[in-house]
Amino acid sequence: MTRKVRILIAGAGIGGLTAALSLLKRGYDVQVCEQAAELREVGAGLQLSPNGLRALYQLGVGDNLKALASEPEGKEIRLWNTGQNWKLFDLGKTSVADYGYPYFTIYRPDLHKVLADAVRKVKSDAIMLGAQCTGFEKSADAVTLKLENGNELRGDVLIGADGVHSNVRAQLFGSDKPSFSGMLAWRGVIPMARLPERLRRPVGTNWVGPGAHVIHYPLHGGTLMNFVGIVERDDWQVESWTQKGSHEECHGDFKGWHEDVHELISHVDTPYKWALMARPPLMQWSEGRVTLLGDACHPTLPFLAQGAVMAIEDGYIISRCIEHYESDIEYALKRYEQARIERTTRIVLRSTENGKRFHNSALASSEGAAAYVDREWAEDKVRERYDWLFRYNVDDVSV
Repeated sequence: MTRKVRILIAGAGIGGLTAALSLLKRGYDVQVCEQAAELREVGAGLQLSPNGLRALYQLGVGDNLKALASEPEGKEIRLWNTGQNWKLFDLGKTSVADYGYPYFTIYRPDLHKVLADAVRKVKSDAIMLGAQCTGFEKSADAVTLKLENGNELRGDVLIGADGVHSNVRAQLFGSDKPSFSGMLAWRGVIPMARLPERLRRPVGTNWVGPGAHVIHYPLHGGTLMNFVGIVERDDWQVESWTQKGSHEECHGDFKGWHEDVHELISHVDTPYKWALMARPPLMQWSEGRVTLLGDACHPTLPFLAQGAVMAIEDGYIISRCIEHYESDIEYALKRYEQARIERTTRIVLRSTENGKRFHNSALASSEGAAAYVDREWAEDKVRERYDWLFRYNVDDVSV
């Protein structure tokens, strides 16, 4: 049965596609407008914790993702200069036993394709490419989305899932004012076959050190290794995922670090660099029949591995709210905001805290580092830091 409410979504990223799939499966007519002429994602990795995978399994794409993902056995901390290792927590079967769902590390293009294919399977023309949103008009009973090519689309709801530079957010609440975090991020992927055996282990590794940290984990069924290196620098403030750097510059940012870190850097296909910009979470997401989702309303620094998962949770919860309050769309969007804003704000703030934890000056010496790691990553603190994230149930949240 097709419901009468028509939903427009600006942006075909992970959050927008999750919302589209969840709404389509509930019988709604959905049109996704994506500015890119070709539907593809940047080649990078991300982590899907059980709270996000619960939603994706409920939407019927979990097994498709499992076929493409990697399932790390656990997470670990390593010290920047000596390579000393501390186990952080188990994953794999433990994640399923504790939280009901696995923990995947996945190549972003793989996740994006699985979601896009699932959306098109329900509605073949649900995703409109080359359709950049430039603005909208709203009335008491409808919203009209305006596209750069001059076309207009009319619907009952508009969801702005158009990322950190959201045009929908700008029209609702004005331009944002990001501030430079003082950190530059390096990213890249490595064909696993290039790495020595010691670096191919199926774990997520977080190297910590004074003023910098490195994260790496397997992707794409274990055939790729994702690399992210974050360093405190103030001479690069370009916020772009497509700016190429050099291996030499990346090596230089981690001078004095363990040989394993440099081994990883030397095998990165193409090192990209981007400035990490901080944005305060919005205190309001919705106005009338228009609302926001994902990075458009709660962009976060990447230190809790929850950015994509938050967008997935948003997409699932908004569909529940629209279904529950279909007769009063404006109230449905308010309930969605109320259901999500406290959690997402907490994640944004805690992510910033976690970044500081990774870079503490106590990590400069081996003696100080051991005491610091034992204290900051003690079992009770790790559980307090992550358990509330992973236990979140998108089906049980009150809407």
